[in-house]
Amino acid sequence: MKYPKHLLLPLFFCVYATHAAAHQDTDVLRYPPNTPQFSALNITVINPSLRPLSEPLPGRIAYDEERISRVDASVAGRVTRIGAKPGDAVYRGQTLLELDMPELGAALDDVAKADAELAQYRAAYERARMLFERQMIPHAHLGGFQSELHSAKIHRHSELQSIARRNLDQALMDLAKAEAASRRARMRLDNPPQSNQFPILHAPVSGIITERNVNPGMQIHPGLSKPLFVISDPTHLWITVELTESDPGKLRTGQSVAVSVEAHPGQIFMTKVENIIEITDSTPRRTRARVILDNPEGHLRPEMLARVTPLDDSGQPVLMVPTSALITEGKRTFVFVETAPGELHKRTVQLGSRTRDFSVVESGLHAGDRVAMNGRFNLATTSRP
Repeated sequence: MKYPKHLLLPLFFCVYATHAAAHQDTDVLRYPPNTPQFSALNITVINPSLRPLSEPLPGRIAYDEERISRVDASVAGRVTRIGAKPGDAVYRGQTLLELDMPELGAALDDVAKADAELAQYRAAYERARMLFERQMIPHAHLGGFQSELHSAKIHRHSELQSIARRNLDQALMDLAKAEAASRRARMRLDNPPQSNQFPILHAPVSGIITERNVNPGMQIHPGLSKPLFVISDPTHLWITVELTESDPGKLRTGQSVAVSVEAHPGQIFMTKVENIIEITDSTPRRTRARVILDNPEGHLRPEMLARVTPLDDSGQPVLMVPTSALITEGKRTFVFVETAPGELHKRTVQLGSRTRDFSVVESGLHAGDRVAMNGRFNLATTSRP
């Protein structure tokens, strides 16, 4: 179909404007705030961080052994009820189990008897101490005259001092024995019962039940080979990194590292190396690095595989983004930056050093920019003309 010449020029400008508008729309994406699609993008503020030194090292997450509580039986009895199972979150003082204890009465009697004897020996010690102090009067206070009577008084006073000293020493030994007996009796009641019929074992700390070795009806007693419960703190974790002879000097005590896990793409957890441990019984020779990681929101779990990237503590901070934030089209690399609530703008970036998990951004971003860390495939598809 042929158009008159006077209509060709307006038609050309109309097609150009439509193409330009379409191209502009691909550079700006809009999402209703607080929608699942928008939340999945994981918008994160970019702040300066330390430059990566090498590719990430493999690690494994575990509970912090220094924050694990093993609950043992302090008395003998039969389990009548269990109040927690593996995986349960418990708080300090929560009921773990109830017992039917035939020996409870005897244990309570022992405590009462030990307390009564302790009170008696403490009173006896106080009396002996007061008597000893009264006998420690200087000889000059007995009088200044020289006579047989005076000599007799001095001799008598010395005898009384010796007797008072022996009584005080004996009272002190008796008191120490009574205190030890009281402690032994109370050790049997580390978790005081609520009643004589159903004594209760309480959680000594808050955390997660990671192990349970007791069942209803089971007979328990002190000295069992396994603890009844193991309670672990999920807010403080360890990451163990095995280093071989080919990894010399990649990690050192106190060094900053960036941690990432497959379960949470786009998230970077910053922490430090706690220590380096030599493994002497291995061939070839290996070392093990331990990284401590706070986990207040519980995103990370034991047995997760982690990647630990060494960072340059002595270098200048750089802007760094995870690989999941980058979108590549030909020779161009860009990210989406939120400039208003729910409004994302495509921005071209120039990259510097790169690792499997992170890339240093040399230009195109500024500190404080809010970048979409996830959903790069959806963003790339949506932004494509």
